[in-house]
Amino acid sequence: MIQIVPQMKAYIAIEPIDFRKGIDSLVGLCKYVLETDPFSGFLFLFTNKKKVGIKILVYDEQGFWLCYKRLSSGSMVWWPKSNKDKKYELSTLELKSLLMNIDPSKLKYTDFKKVLKP
Repeated sequence: MIQIVPQMKAYIAIEPIDFRKGIDSLVGLCKYVLETDPFSGFLFLFTNKKKVGIKILVYDEQGFWLCYKRLSSGSMVWWPKSNKDKKYELSTLELKSLLMNIDPSKLKYTDFKKVLKP
């Protein structure tokens, strides 16, 4: 389980990937496409074209973790749109809402307590 804390940095790879990619391929994407150090301890989130799940890559000073969440039905309700940037930095709230498949742009201040519950 990944503990999400306010100091944590997380990046979304905006462009979809082939979900057959493993750790080594995703490390290469972090380095050369996202231009970010994969050994930084940041979370890197990826999805595929159908947006039916999320892969999370993170380094913990001993090795890489690759986590995969596949939705039981439907697809992701929110993912940043393609633009000139190749990555999108997530706030802690956006990260938690994304992992729960909630569109963070639709949250109201009163909803924060529901999303931020441990």
